[in-house]
Amino acid sequence: MLRTLYKERQLWIISVPIIVWVLIFWYYPMYGLYIAFTKYFPGQDILSSPWVGLDNFILFFRSPDFWNIIRNTLAISGLNILFGFPAPIILALLLTELTGSRFKKVVQTVSYLPYFISWVVLASILFNLLGNDGIVNQILKSIGAVEDSIPFLSSGKNFWWVITGANLWKNVGWNTIIYLSAIAGIDPELYDAGKADGLGRFRAIWYITLPGIRTTLVLLMILSISGILNAGFEQQLLIGNPQTIEYHEVVDTYAYRFGIQLGNYSYATAVGFFKSTIGLVLIFAANRVSKKIFDVSIF
Repeated sequence: MLRTLYKERQLWIISVPIIVWVLIFWYYPMYGLYIAFTKYFPGQDILSSPWVGLDNFILFFRSPDFWNIIRNTLAISGLNILFGFPAPIILALLLTELTGSRFKKVVQTVSYLPYFISWVVLASILFNLLGNDGIVNQILKSIGAVEDSIPFLSSGKNFWWVITGANLWKNVGWNTIIYLSAIAGIDPELYDAGKADGLGRFRAIWYITLPGIRTTLVLLMILSISGILNAGFEQQLLIGNPQTIEYHEVVDTYAYRFGIQLGNYSYATAVGFFKSTIGLVLIFAANRVSKKIFDVSIF
């Protein structure tokens, strides 16, 4: 081992700043997880805080909002995976089939441009489009499609679909870049051989392109499953309102409202720790299932 380290010493020396950065900003903050098991007060030393064990977790599990929060989180994340996972794959396949390079670049640029728009700006756009006096309702009224405004943003039943559409529009183009890179790595000779065997475009996609990017597909699916409790934060705070709180409140916003805003940092940490633990369990489970079924895994 020491001999290997000596041979690779230049690589390790180059990696030292990155290793230090990871230790400081990723591992050192884990020290704060201790307060999830204590009754911490701001300004107090963490180690001197009274130990309460699992009381903060039990308080969260017994909260009357617990199941509603889990429902909203799973529903929004599930819709994001259901529509957001295949959408960039389909867009990448369509872009690959385009023959005009200039048009292809324009479409790709337009599609991933929303990724650089902040949620603050995007929320303003949604209010102008989907508000009760927004552009969409004005158009629908002008053509006689509806008499009263459709409550896109003030109805809880519509919120899940609005937030899913916003997430899809914002992220689909950027996620497409990953699949375009994977498709670019497929050997062009495979397509030439497929043409010689009489494969059309759709069959070439099915038998060459999709199997060629299978590893990328599976790995990203594993990461999506592990992050199923990450249903968003900024978009719920900015787009949600008291009328939709029954449908937009998720784990992160709940920890922020009942933990950070009320100064109950121990409770907020316990909620976040619960979410991270579930994510850790899911990534191990998804990784194991993927390894057995597809023979592809992260570790």
